[in-house]
Amino acid sequence: MEKLYEGKAKVLYPEGEEALRVYFKDEATAYNAQKRGLIPGKGVVNNKVSAALFRHLEAHGVRTHFLKELSDREMLVWRVEIIPLEVILRYRVAGSFAKRYGLPEGQALKTPLLEFSLKNDALGDPLICENAALALGIVDEETLSRVKDLTLRTGDLLRGFFAARGLELVDFKLEFGRKGGQVLLADELSPDTMRLWDVQTGERMDKDRFRRDLPGVEAAYQEVLRRVLEG
Repeated sequence: MEKLYEGKAKVLYPEGEEALRVYFKDEATAYNAQKRGLIPGKGVVNNKVSAALFRHLEAHGVRTHFLKELSDREMLVWRVEIIPLEVILRYRVAGSFAKRYGLPEGQALKTPLLEFSLKNDALGDPLICENAALALGIVDEETLSRVKDLTLRTGDLLRGFFAARGLELVDFKLEFGRKGGQVLLADELSPDTMRLWDVQTGERMDKDRFRRDLPGVEAAYQEVLRRVLEG
């Protein structure tokens, strides 16, 4: 099948006029693709974790692009017009946020913090404020409000989901798309796109293990999958 698009972590194939087949790769990148590597089995983990989380969100009223799993590495999704914003929701100081403000990682934020980045690899996905996104016509006020509401609702649902499985959701990134006048949650929900810390040990169970050359990257991904599927 001729591919429609290949990114850093996924390959998209057309499935008729309305849907796409998403293939999840084992390739891993960090720091805007300056670091590259391979995490064996990552594609399977990310596909299955994303599918489980999309189902959980759909069951609680959050509309997503997810249709069904096709195989261990593939899912079927609606075609959407991607809104070129990455939406980040933070509950603790971690990663680039800690570096930006010179703060220790792990510090709890007094309120959840919503941030936006312009989805543009060539520019390094720079932070963008809401007013700039509106002024540039990237989104209108109604869409922006909907994206913010959906992000906060998704965060509440995912935090509860992971807490029941001994994991703390520290922060995460979302992408959204438009289809038929609706705003749908798109992309993926996986250890690639969120920080997950073990509640008991504080161990990082996400892509930070790859970013920071920590041991046990593959094992951490597999453990997240186990907890997600077994509950």
